[in-house]
Amino acid sequence: MKEIEKLDRIAISAKSHKFCKILLQENPRLDEIIRNSKNETEALVGVKDWIEKEFDSSREAFMFQQAISSNRELFDKLKWRDFAIIRILDYIEHAGKEFPDLNLHGEIAVSNPIKLIWLAVNHGTGGAKSDFFKDMIQLFRQLNGKSHQKIPENKKVLEWMKRYPSGLDPRIVLLRKENRDRILNIIISRIESQEITGERYFFEEGLNAAQKMEKALEWWKDHRFHLRFAVRSPDLLNEMLGHSLDPDTMKLLKEAEEAGIPFFVNPYYLSLLQVRVPYFAIGADLAIRHYVVYSKQLVEEFGHIVAWEKEDQVMSGKPNAAGWILPAYNNIHRRYPEVAILIPDSMGRTCGGLCSCCQRMYDFQSGNLTFDLKKLAPNEKWPEKLKRLLDYFENDAQLRDILITGGDALMSSDETLKHLLKEVLAMVRRKRAANRKKPDGEKYAEIQRIRLGTRLLAYLPQRITQALADILTEFKKAGSKEGIQKFVIQTHFESPMEVTPEARVAVRRLIGAGWMVTNQLVFTVAASRRGHTARLRQVLNDIGILPYYTFTVKGYMENNFNFATNARLVQEMMEEKPIGGIGEDYIETIKSFPEEAEMMVENIEALRKHINVPFLATDRNVLNLPGVGKSLTFRVIGITRYGRRILEFDHDETRNHSPIIRKMGKVIIVESKSIQEYLEQLENIGEDISEYEGLYGYTFGQTEKRIPIYDYPEFEYELTKAYSNLEV
Repeated sequence: MKEIEKLDRIAISAKSHKFCKILLQENPRLDEIIRNSKNETEALVGVKDWIEKEFDSSREAFMFQQAISSNRELFDKLKWRDFAIIRILDYIEHAGKEFPDLNLHGEIAVSNPIKLIWLAVNHGTGGAKSDFFKDMIQLFRQLNGKSHQKIPENKKVLEWMKRYPSGLDPRIVLLRKENRDRILNIIISRIESQEITGERYFFEEGLNAAQKMEKALEWWKDHRFHLRFAVRSPDLLNEMLGHSLDPDTMKLLKEAEEAGIPFFVNPYYLSLLQVRVPYFAIGADLAIRHYVVYSKQLVEEFGHIVAWEKEDQVMSGKPNAAGWILPAYNNIHRRYPEVAILIPDSMGRTCGGLCSCCQRMYDFQSGNLTFDLKKLAPNEKWPEKLKRLLDYFENDAQLRDILITGGDALMSSDETLKHLLKEVLAMVRRKRAANRKKPDGEKYAEIQRIRLGTRLLAYLPQRITQALADILTEFKKAGSKEGIQKFVIQTHFESPMEVTPEARVAVRRLIGAGWMVTNQLVFTVAASRRGHTARLRQVLNDIGILPYYTFTVKGYMENNFNFATNARLVQEMMEEKPIGGIGEDYIETIKSFPEEAEMMVENIEALRKHINVPFLATDRNVLNLPGVGKSLTFRVIGITRYGRRILEFDHDETRNHSPIIRKMGKVIIVESKSIQEYLEQLENIGEDISEYEGLYGYTFGQTEKRIPIYDYPEFEYELTKAYSNLEV
C-alpha cells in the first residue's frame, strides 16, 4: 500500500474534528458539497463549480489564476477575496500532486485539501492536523468576507517600533558594562590560575585586582583578545552568562557539542546578551540570543543537512545548478552573470561567531568552514592560487562585481586583506587594458563594484581599526582611477540591540574611508516581531547604514526554529515597511549617496527629515531560492495535512539571470512549519498574536523593484552579449 493511502486511513484527532466542524458551520455551501459527494473527485468538482459560478464577477482573479507567469499589472488589481479564490482554484488544480519535501529528507508531500476535508467529514480519517483546518478556516473566511486586510496606521507601526531599545540606549550601555566586567573577571581568574596562557595576555607580578582589571579593559578594545578568549563550550558560556541558562538549554547545547556543531562566541558579543533583564527591555535581545543558542532541530539535523543553495555544489569541469563552470576550489560561488563570490584561503574562511541559522551550516558540517583559527593562515601556495582565481574574473565576459566574503572578509589580517585587494586591483587594470583592444560589441564587462561581506560590525566591531580604514581608503583611491565606481561593505545586523557605541565607531571609520555600508537582515522569528525590522532600519539609518535585503530564513528542518513564514515576510512588506516609503521623486537623491559616502549619516538624516519618514526603506524583502536567484514572487499552490504550505516561486523579472532559468521553470518550496506553529512560537516569546490578524491571507508575493542605488552603472561602451564559463 502506498504511504499516502496509509495516511488517508489515519483517524483525525478530536481537536481536528472540532476545527473541521467550525469550517463547515461557517460555510454551509461547502458543507453541502462535501456531504453530498460520493468521493473526493465529486467533492473537488463540486467546489470548483461553486467557486466559478458564485464568484464569476471576480474576473481579475480568474485571469491571474490561469496566467502562465506572474502578471504584475493583474496582481495590483486583486482584492483580498480574490486571493482566496485563486488559492482554492490552485489547490484544486494541484490536487494529488506530489512534491519532494527536503525538510523530511525527500519524503513525498501531497497537497489535496478538499480530499482531506471529505475524508474527515465522511470517514473521520485523512490524518489532517488541527493546523490544517485552522488554515482552511481562515481561507474560507477570506472568501466569504469575514476576514479583511487591515493596513495599520503609521501611528500603530511607530508604537510597535518603540518596543525595541537599541544598543545605543544609555541604560543598555550600562547593563553591558556589567556584563563586560563579569566576563573579564572570569577571564582574569583563569589567567591567574594558568588555565589560560598566552604570549600576549598575561599579568606582570605585583599587580593588584584593580590594575589587572585596568589591563583587561585595554585588551577588550583589541579584536584579537576576543578571538583568543572566544567561548567554545556550553559550560563556559553559562558561567560567563552568570549561570543564567536553564537546564533544558544546557542539555541542548551539550548535545550540540556532542553532535560536532562548532561553538564559537566571542566575549564582546556575549556581553550583548541580557542577564539582568530590565522592565523596558524584556525580550529585546531575543534575536541575538537565538543566534547563539542552538535549536533542537539543528542538533537533530546536523550531519544530515542538505545544501540549500544548489549552485554552491561545485564539481571540477561541470556547471553548477546555475550553469556556471567554476574553479573547483570551494573559493568561488556564482548565481548571476554580473557577480561572483570570492572566499579566500585565510582567516576569511571563518567568522567572529557562528550564527545558529547560518546559510553555510552545510559547509561547517562538511569542514569547508571552520573555527580552527591556527589552520587558516594563508600558506605559500595561496598567492599563486589567488592569481588563478582572479583570472576567472578577468577572463569572464559579464563579471563586473566581486563580493569577497566567507566566512567573513574582515576576519583576514590587515596584511592578508591588503595583499588580496592589491591583486584584485591588478586584475582590474589588466581587464581594463585588454578591453581597449576589443571593438565595441565585443568588449568585456569591467569591474565596477567591490564588496566586502562581513558581520564583524555586529560581532566584533573592534576589528574595524583605523589601520584597516586606511587600507580601504587607499584601495578606494586607487580603484576609482581604474573605473571601480562602487565600494561597499555588506554587513549583517540582526537586531537594534547589536547597534552599540562600538559598532557606531566602526561604521564611522568605514564610511569615512569612502565605503557605503549596507545591511542584510535575516528574517528570523525573533526579528519578525511586529515593528522589529522597521526599528532596525531606523537605528541603522541613524549610524549611516542603508538596508539592502530582508531575507526569509534559508534551509530546511535544521532552521525550523528560526524560520518565519513567507506570509509574515509579505505582511511586513505590506504593513510595516511602507512607513519608510521613499517615493519616485527622491530616487535620484538616494542614487547619489555613494558618491559621497563620507556624508552618509548627514544625507540619510536630511532626506528622512525632508520626506518625514522614520527610515529609508531601501531594502527588498526576498527569499534566496534554492536554485537560482532571489525572489518574492510566489503563490501558495498547496498545503500538507500538517498545515505546512507549498509555495511556487517564479524568478525575479527585475534583474538579469543566468539563461538557465528559461529551462529550470518555477521553484517549489515546502515550508517547514505551519502558520499556526509560527503564531504559537510568537506567543511563546511574549507576542500578542491578535496583532498579526490577516497573516493567513498573505498567500501571494511580488518581488519589489530594486532601488537604483544598487544598480550597476551603465558602461560607456557596447558590451558583448556573449557569456563565458557558462554551460546550459
